[in-house]
Amino acid sequence: MDSPSRVFAVMPSAPRDFTGNEREQGLEVPAQVTAYPKKSHNNTAREVQVTGVAERWCPADRATVRVSVGNSKESVNDVSNSVSRRLDYILQTLRQHGVKDKDASVRKYLHRGENDLYHMDAEVTVSFSDFEKMEKVCSVLLEKLDKSVCVGAPQFYHSAECLSQLRRRACVSAVENAQQKASEVSSLLGQSLGPPLLVREEETREQRKEEEDGDSTRAGATHPQPPRRPSVTAISRVSVSFSLQDRTGKNL
Repeated sequence: MDSPSRVFAVMPSAPRDFTGNEREQGLEVPAQVTAYPKKSHNNTAREVQVTGVAERWCPADRATVRVSVGNSKESVNDVSNSVSRRLDYILQTLRQHGVKDKDASVRKYLHRGENDLYHMDAEVTVSFSDFEKMEKVCSVLLEKLDKSVCVGAPQFYHSAECLSQLRRRACVSAVENAQQKASEVSSLLGQSLGPPLLVREEETREQRKEEEDGDSTRAGATHPQPPRRPSVTAISRVSVSFSLQDRTGKNL
């Protein structure tokens, strides 16, 4: 993203003697006090300060799917066996498609329902990073278990590692933009760009965008659209100071 940049260049001017009339009119300027280090008694180090801005985005890299089964029987043993058989098939299907045990969790709930029947619900929550694999698993479960299973819509999200990498990419790009601007400024001033003196990240923020398909909410839509992957945009603003050098490579 090309943004207006703030550029500051410290260029000490040659000393000037004021006339008597100018002193009387209050035009005499006191000696400049600066925090920049001095190379000598009469020569202040020169530097250029620039601000760089960049933004980077990425779609969600993870998704969770909830698969649930349930049944009602006259005894606890019967309903437990019925649900466990389908639950075992779900877990076996996950393993056959390379889903690790740590990416799947199981929750069961048993209670007495109407007509003194025992009802058991079981839910498997699966986390996927391979979305093609996720689609295959959901298709197999729906085909084999049919109406006895409920496969929920995937819930997409960004992992902590993905967000961390995104922030770093935005910051590095902002520094690169600042360096390019500083190089152009130093060339305009007839100087060469020296090494960086200070790099400071002034601001970092994120913008989330839920990519919902508007057609799915329109009146008359007969088929719901599949969920879209949300995206996150990371924006970074940095301030960088570089030293200025003359054409011979000496710091000024």
